[in-house]
Amino acid sequence: MFVSSYSNWLVFVSLLVAILASYTALDMTGRLAASQGRSARWWLMGGSLAMGIGIWSMHFIGMLAFSLPIPMGYDPSITLLSLLIAIASSAFALWLVCQKELSQLRLGLGAWLMGAGIAAMHYTGMAAMRMTPRIQYIPSLFILSIVIAVAASGTALWIAFHLRQQSSRIRLFRAGAALLMGFAITGMHYTGMAAARFPIGSVCSAVHSGVNAGWLALLIIIATLAVLAIALITSILDMRTTVLATSLADANQELVYLALHDNLTKLPNRVLLEDRLDQAIQNAKRENTRFSLMFIDLDGFKVVNDAFGHHFGDLLLVNVAECIRTNIRSRDTLARIGGDEFVLLADVDEPMDAADIADKLVTGIRRPFDMAGHELRVSASIGIAIYDGNGEDRHGLLKNADAAMYHAKALGRNGYCFFKTSMNTNAQEHLQLVHDLRAALERHELVLYYQPKFDAVSLKMIGVEALLRWKHPTRGLISPDQFIALAEKTGLIVPIGEWVLNEACRQMAQWRNAGNTNWTVAVNLSSLQFGDAELIRVVRETLERHALEPRCLTLEVTESTAMYNADATVVILQQLRDLGVHISIDDFGTGYSSLLYLKRLSASELKIDRGFVRDLTHDTEDAAIVSAIVALGHTLNLNVVAEGVETREQQEFLTHLGCSSLQGFLLGRPMTADQVDCPIVCNS
Repeated sequence: MFVSSYSNWLVFVSLLVAILASYTALDMTGRLAASQGRSARWWLMGGSLAMGIGIWSMHFIGMLAFSLPIPMGYDPSITLLSLLIAIASSAFALWLVCQKELSQLRLGLGAWLMGAGIAAMHYTGMAAMRMTPRIQYIPSLFILSIVIAVAASGTALWIAFHLRQQSSRIRLFRAGAALLMGFAITGMHYTGMAAARFPIGSVCSAVHSGVNAGWLALLIIIATLAVLAIALITSILDMRTTVLATSLADANQELVYLALHDNLTKLPNRVLLEDRLDQAIQNAKRENTRFSLMFIDLDGFKVVNDAFGHHFGDLLLVNVAECIRTNIRSRDTLARIGGDEFVLLADVDEPMDAADIADKLVTGIRRPFDMAGHELRVSASIGIAIYDGNGEDRHGLLKNADAAMYHAKALGRNGYCFFKTSMNTNAQEHLQLVHDLRAALERHELVLYYQPKFDAVSLKMIGVEALLRWKHPTRGLISPDQFIALAEKTGLIVPIGEWVLNEACRQMAQWRNAGNTNWTVAVNLSSLQFGDAELIRVVRETLERHALEPRCLTLEVTESTAMYNADATVVILQQLRDLGVHISIDDFGTGYSSLLYLKRLSASELKIDRGFVRDLTHDTEDAAIVSAIVALGHTLNLNVVAEGVETREQQEFLTHLGCSSLQGFLLGRPMTADQVDCPIVCNS
């Protein structure tokens, strides 16, 4: 037998080509899996060509690395046939791994067919030498080469199938897999070459029709690298283009989503709501059906937002949105249109169905929300407008639902109300009143009246309570019960409250300079003011501005406001006491005070609500409550003030119980600063 030898550099090049061809095949698999239609067919054709040329090139370079002590050549037609076999096998492999599933049976069958194709390519290429006598093969190595081809094909198919998806580390995995596949393919080739035996005296019949082996090897290497490089570059560029297109599509989809949804709650916003509302109107006209539009506004949200900060406010809105979502149907549309306002578009057959939904929402929202150890409470006022094909457009429906919502608030909040035509008139008046109230501060239309406070025993005047009035240019003098709730809803209560505090302190400083050094002035704080983060600073700067001693100022906080979040109240009241001002718990007995928290509150005064004083001499229950409050105040070393004293009997009873001071029409009505006498004595 002839003794064969190998060119080491060509053996090394054949291994590199095998690895590069394997990597190209894996990359092509990924591109093919991500393509569809005509694009997928083009990638299958191009991938088959590149992969087939790569595998065939490795095989042929390996054969060119092989040499015998006789002239050698290769028949072009048979060599071309081996190339076609490599391309056909590659096409089958790419098609197989791009299927949705790769079962064990399909994998096994594919491995045998592809392995047989690679073996056929190899031994067809060997036959291209046209040796006389024929090449002899060692059966064991021949069979082993086929087994290696089948095993390598099965491994390659399995790896290619599982690495066809794109990911951040996919190229690293493909590089490792290509290395493994390259060694397997090379091992199959050189095992097949080792199986070949060339008897002494053998002649290569293709030597005269072939070309120089060195130049042929260089040509094949250059051509193969060019094909593989073009395939890889095309694949990478296509992938980048696809990724860019996908990123642009995702970004566009995200922009569309952001344009149509609220960023905080992820609910539809006003734009999407109006579109769906238009669709609902068209559908109702076409199908002769009806639907309801509910305007939902949270009661007391601003108090929570100011007391705990915007972070807690945002969390509360998210929780409320989720609460509403769990109480409505999937086909209904819930939108957030700003602040603490939500709108629900619901399919209903009868108004009673809308009432049932609204009742569920009111009940669900008023339950406490536990967030970060804080129990936060809000309620909801809901206005309902029913569309029954009466010609209303979306703007009219929203306006009607909004008017009904304000009517629900006027009825006491924490409930719902259906729209009636008369509400639009009220809504117009309401909007005009809001507009006028915004201008009231600038136009100096707000004034303070002062109701005197008297010592219960001596009946000497010891101070005043500042009471806000609005001198409207056309409506005349408006009492606070007609505009304070509106000011709280719009947030105007904060600047109005600051004006009240400043004006009351200015007037008290003037009275004290006139000689009334024992007087104090009481100013009521709204719930929104009390929760304002700037409250302490405003109080301190106001006192400094008018050079007023802090002990001359009493800040009145209602019991319900103080106990809304008792832990936060304790901190705020202590900061106010540290400034030196007095604290009065107003409307005491009407809320839900805990005696434990009342003990911790830095208050100096309890103020009995006029509701207990009104029927004091006729209602033994009220008398018992007042007696208990007075006793509680004395126990806690607090002054007890009774307001609403209108009869001698009430005055005498309260004085006998031990009230510190009294207020009421019997002793003195609210009056302007100019009407307050210096000194003033009650009309007893």
